[in-house]
Amino acid sequence: MSSTPLSADFTNGHVSRWYADIGLPTPGPRLPGTREADVCIVGAGYTGLWTAYYLKREQPSLRIVVLEKEFAGFGASGRNGGWIMGEIAGSRERYARRHGKEAAIALQREMFASVGEVVRTAEAEGIDADIVHGGALSVATNPAQLGRLKKMVDHDREWGWSEADIRLLDRPEQDDRLLVDGALGTAWSPHCARTQPAKLARGLARVVAGLGVEIFEQTPVTAIRPRSGSAPAAAETPYGTVRAEYVIRATEGFTAGLAGHHRDWLPMNSSLIATTPLPDEVWKRIGWQNAELLGDMAHYYMYAQRTADGRIAFGGRGKPYRYGSKVDDAGLTQQSVVDSLWKMLTTMFPAVAEAGGQVAHAWSGVLGVPRDWCSTVVLDHTTGLGHAGGYTGHGVSTTNLAARTLRDLVLRRDTSLTALPWVGWKVRRWEPEPLRWLGVQTMYALYQAADAGEAGGRTTTHPIATFADKLSGR
Repeated sequence: MSSTPLSADFTNGHVSRWYADIGLPTPGPRLPGTREADVCIVGAGYTGLWTAYYLKREQPSLRIVVLEKEFAGFGASGRNGGWIMGEIAGSRERYARRHGKEAAIALQREMFASVGEVVRTAEAEGIDADIVHGGALSVATNPAQLGRLKKMVDHDREWGWSEADIRLLDRPEQDDRLLVDGALGTAWSPHCARTQPAKLARGLARVVAGLGVEIFEQTPVTAIRPRSGSAPAAAETPYGTVRAEYVIRATEGFTAGLAGHHRDWLPMNSSLIATTPLPDEVWKRIGWQNAELLGDMAHYYMYAQRTADGRIAFGGRGKPYRYGSKVDDAGLTQQSVVDSLWKMLTTMFPAVAEAGGQVAHAWSGVLGVPRDWCSTVVLDHTTGLGHAGGYTGHGVSTTNLAARTLRDLVLRRDTSLTALPWVGWKVRRWEPEPLRWLGVQTMYALYQAADAGEAGGRTTTHPIATFADKLSGR
């Protein structure tokens, strides 16, 4: 029987806590029939909405249609941990091997700038999404994690990160910012901001619609066709076909559901819990006054934020993958996962349990993971097809950079963005089942075992974690 204290109105699933705050939207109209457009975007998450936004802002005459199976912001864009994150969504070493170290550093610098771009654009467009640009904290709670933390900072220095980009905190500043029980060391980077994800997604949808972009919800796309002879590219739905010069796939973790794309990106599951609002006495004990984002150095890592309404939203890997790349749209989360997240939360913050805190909501969602864990932006002017994604959990900010890059590609502009190393990036597909399922289960079992060994006293990174990295392709 679970020992996790659940609030009287505890909710499991129903998309996310973020929508519990603002209410689930009523889906807009379906596609009413065949449409002609300049650009058709499949998926109304951050990638699709940002792409429509930047294209329409740059060239208002463009006819842009966005097609969405559920409602705008239904997927990861309305369920994530709320990290507008400046860290690169991929392996800088892999990008550098193909394009050189300077190209990889340029991509990283654009990611840093994207954090500020999201913050500024939301403010300029009147999107109130509880954004606070307070940076991110990475905490180590055992000697092995501390060793990785220090190596991470040193490695970042080798890739052009300065003291202004990331630094280790001394003990007084560490404790002044946030008191994590058992913390042995903490690094801070300014390149991160907190947001309420659903507010950002819905606000962006409102702005995009106001610019004249047509968003059709409750409209699943069943097939995407490239240009053929004089026929334009097209997106087919049960309610009609949208023909366009360009069709851009922006489906991220839901990509496996499209015909021909089942093994492109693996839909990796991530789960969160949100506490009840915590009393002032808890915040006085633990701090967190600057609303920094919080992550740790475990292999089976966690991520958290202090919400605008005084809760802790705390996430990590739950049931990481469902056989056959299936996706649980409702966001239901296993009780064992809720228990695990609660145990981690209250281990880091005992004051929460001591003050009678409870879990008010649990939910899950999927993110897109390429076989090499490197995100990509692609547009083929011959076929008229494009896509962006594979953000591996860094999508709140990476989608913005992807959208501005897609804008330049669609408008056939050679810019510093279109020269970045992730543009046109290609990677092999994931293995067929049951190898895919077995590989993911094995990978995360190894990571959990490595964390257990390190928590039990091992002072250096467990070798089975290194093996798991190789197995996963990270």
